[in-house]
This record gives sequence, structure tokens and C-alpha cells, in this order.
Amino acid sequence: MATTHEIKVERREDEGKGASRRLRRAGKIPAIVYGGDLNPVNIQLDHEPVWLASQNEWFYSSILDLSLGGDIQKVLLRDMQRHPYKQLIMHLDFQRVSEGETLRTAVPLHFIGEDKSPAGKAAEVVVTHELNEVVVECLPKDLPEHIEVDLSDLELGTTVHLSDLKLPSGVEIPELRLGKEHDVAVVVARHGRVEAEETAEDEDSGDVPASKVGKEDEK
Repeated sequence: MATTHEIKVERREDEGKGASRRLRRAGKIPAIVYGGDLNPVNIQLDHEPVWLASQNEWFYSSILDLSLGGDIQKVLLRDMQRHPYKQLIMHLDFQRVSEGETLRTAVPLHFIGEDKSPAGKAAEVVVTHELNEVVVECLPKDLPEHIEVDLSDLELGTTVHLSDLKLPSGVEIPELRLGKEHDVAVVVARHGRVEAEETAEDEDSGDVPASKVGKEDEK
């Protein structure tokens, strides 16, 4: 079952960069909520409680209850703009969620049991997490805050693919509908010496390991 979290908001009447700067100086975050059968609405939120909420994983992957004077709208966070160096949220975008409509969003993966697995106990084995989240489709009521990946039986030479994930009822991974080539690796357990040799070869050739592509951009 999806877990919801209430976030208090206020309607925002003033628009423009000047109005947004005044809001930020007053400890508020300018934001917008859109989607569904309603028009987009400009809103504002208190920065401190939202900043604290943003330190939690659920803020990015769970359905949120936006409370505007007691009127509750269910939404997902779709975009967050941060200050380049200050601990300051500059703007938020929320998308309304309809209970009867399938939604698509990224859900974090939680890896459990790795330290107890044959691969995790072996000093010479390197366990690589190729993905930290996965895009799913489901009804709002079925949206999980995370998906557990049990690695208790992981052994050397084992690869856990998307199709191996145990999904909650009503949850699907749309990527798997595109064919076997989209059944990508989630976790790989290989011998440390092999990993080191492949890395050295890639450095010599100037190539970047496939598992590393895009990872630097995410940092």
C-alpha cells in the first residue's frame, strides 16, 4: 500500500521573479501544482519543514497530500530546483494524481541480505549495484515507497536482472515490455580480479565501462 505524507501549502497570488525572490527571503518556497482535470495553481510552502522532508527518500517517491486550507490534493513531486551552493530549495513542481489512473514514476531499490550472502562474505568478490531505482507503473494505491532486492543467496558469477525483482501486487516495470534486451542488470557479483582487469583495460583503451556510463553525470 502507498503511504502518504501531508505537506501544508498556501495559494500564491504574486508571480514573477521579483515575487519569488521576496518569498524566498521570507522563508517560503514558490511552487506549482498541475495535472488532472484542474488548472495549474501557484502555491507556496514553508521552507524549513519542506527542507527537512526533502532529506527523506519518501519525499521523492511517495504520494504526497498537499493540504490547502483543509483541501487535500494527492500529488507526486516532479521537479525540484536547488540553489547551486546554499541549502535552499528554489522551486517545486507537483503533479496531481488521480486514483483511477495508472501513474509512472521512479521507485528506489533497497538491497538487503548482501552481507549474509556467499558473494558478500567472500573477500575476493565485488558486488556492484548497477541500478539504485527503477521506473514502475501502477495505480496510486499500489505505489510502494521502495522495492526490496533480497541478495541473501547471491553467489559469485550471479547477475540479478530487472525481471528477477519481486514486485508488489499491481506494480509493473514498463521497461520489460520492450523486449529481452531491456531486461538490464540490477546487481552483478564478479571476481575482484576480473573487475580490476576490465577496469585497467578500459583505462588503457580510453573507454568507459558500460556500468559507469552516466554515473558521473548523476553525481
